[in-house]
Amino acid sequence: MSHTPTDRTTREASGAVVPVLAFAGIVVAVMQTLLVPVIKDLPQLLSTAPSNATWVLTSTLLSGAVATPIMGRLGDLTGKRRMLIASLSVMVVGSLVSAVTSDLLMMIVGRTLQGFAMGAIPLGIGLMRDMLPREKLGSAMALMSSSIGVGGGLALPAAALVAQHANWHALFYGSAALGLVSIALTLLVVPESPMRAEGSFDLPGALGLSTGLVLLLLPITKGSDWGWASGTTLGLFAAAVVVLVLWGLYELRVPAPLVDLRTTARREVLLTNLASIMVGVSFYVVSLVLPQLLQLPTATGYGLGQSMVVAGLLVAPLGLTMMFTAPVYARISAKYGPKVTLILGMLIIAIGYGAGLGLMNAAWQSAVIAVVLGAGIGLAYSSLPALIVGAVPASETGAANGLNTLMRSIGTSVSSAVIGMVLANTANHVGGVAIPTMHGFRVSFLIATAAVAVGLVFALFLPGRPKAGGVQGVQLRASSEEDANLAVAEEVLRGFRGRVLSASGEPVARAKVTLIDRRGRQAGSAVSGDDGRYAMAVPGAGAYVLAAKAVGHGPLASPASHVGEDAVELDLALPVGEGVASSVQ
Repeated sequence: MSHTPTDRTTREASGAVVPVLAFAGIVVAVMQTLLVPVIKDLPQLLSTAPSNATWVLTSTLLSGAVATPIMGRLGDLTGKRRMLIASLSVMVVGSLVSAVTSDLLMMIVGRTLQGFAMGAIPLGIGLMRDMLPREKLGSAMALMSSSIGVGGGLALPAAALVAQHANWHALFYGSAALGLVSIALTLLVVPESPMRAEGSFDLPGALGLSTGLVLLLLPITKGSDWGWASGTTLGLFAAAVVVLVLWGLYELRVPAPLVDLRTTARREVLLTNLASIMVGVSFYVVSLVLPQLLQLPTATGYGLGQSMVVAGLLVAPLGLTMMFTAPVYARISAKYGPKVTLILGMLIIAIGYGAGLGLMNAAWQSAVIAVVLGAGIGLAYSSLPALIVGAVPASETGAANGLNTLMRSIGTSVSSAVIGMVLANTANHVGGVAIPTMHGFRVSFLIATAAVAVGLVFALFLPGRPKAGGVQGVQLRASSEEDANLAVAEEVLRGFRGRVLSASGEPVARAKVTLIDRRGRQAGSAVSGDDGRYAMAVPGAGAYVLAAKAVGHGPLASPASHVGEDAVELDLALPVGEGVASSVQ
């Protein structure tokens, strides 16, 4: 067999699909910081009170948090490309709604629809895992994961330029145009993933999670306005705990949950998600502090007196550096593993904030801080999907990465609330206007450093690389989709496993084994270990073909059937030449 339909899909996907998916991630991330340059003017632009205007930002945050795990699960069930296009389409509709109104309620509706696009990032990571060859997967997932920060960083100067020289509604027309371009490129370039999860969509679970998240994030984002000890804030926190506990109990009992809490409770998944919250906290601090410091007038004695556009340009290296760390991450992770890369990224973030305490006296110093933090955050963000992919089955990639993206969103929400409270409580009030102080900025940097330190503790307790020896000795690397599948498949009963052998019966290491369903689509893949053993899960009972190939051996196509819950043992003997096949009854 010279190639399969799966081989052809992989070759097509490995070219243009990475930049197209990364562009989609950047586009949806832009929605998070789109209105940052005009935050202070929103009450006047919308003819409302400042406390009401903040809902324009809060609504996007809430809908994004709700959408990420739900769209990830829908992608696993019905097709990740389909859900990616749906996410982008909802974003375009929301952008157009916001573009034609100055009414507060309609603006909140539009911004809520824009936030639903955040599900595109875990969907893009899932598509990459399903289609890309292992040698390209690490850097691709790193770029997709970093697109959250890249989009946010690049949006600041672009949005500032538009807001300073055009009507503010042009921001929404621009975001709608970006969304349409992303949809067109996705339709033209990105093929649908063949991977499907079993079961049906857990609607009660989705409603429960959505309710719990809204009840949790509302007091986090509005606590400073309502008062942290107010009855509303405390009541919502208590309601969130009750709803999320009940939701968790329900999820543990349904056969096809929205979120597999048993998988989520694994040490590697749980610690990765906890570390993600801390990285999210640290990322948002720089986005809140540096633009304000740069734009404060020099008459304050510490403000740097820069325009909105210049301030955006000086912070832009944050996103650009994150983008350029993707290939660097792939090299480091391929040699040392994603755990080491995550730890290195957090150490660099800590150095950046530590140095930043003394680098707030000139505009160029802000650019230096942005570059250092961008490198650290880029490495940390790039490591997260690799750690998740290596710990969950292929059929749960979308939902698992959606939950991980949600953890980062919770981190940024907590950061926004805490830093906003710190800056407000340390501000000087001049003529009824609150002016942030240098003390407040430095306290904010110390909070970010503390968050990174906590995240570093979580990262240190992540499982290290398995020791050498057989199947359990296969190293999990960010660039190896098949290696990750191999380790995960060993933990499940349903699937195929066995050895890849040469014509003389010797084990064949590093042989690629691809599972193809009856429609000719890839349903899984694995790489044999040093002893020739392979293992992979199957998406469901049925007829399959196992295609195996290795350097120096002929390719093999092996029909195989799976009807029960137990693993099917199947040894694959590679021929000397082409055209030899074996079968399993």
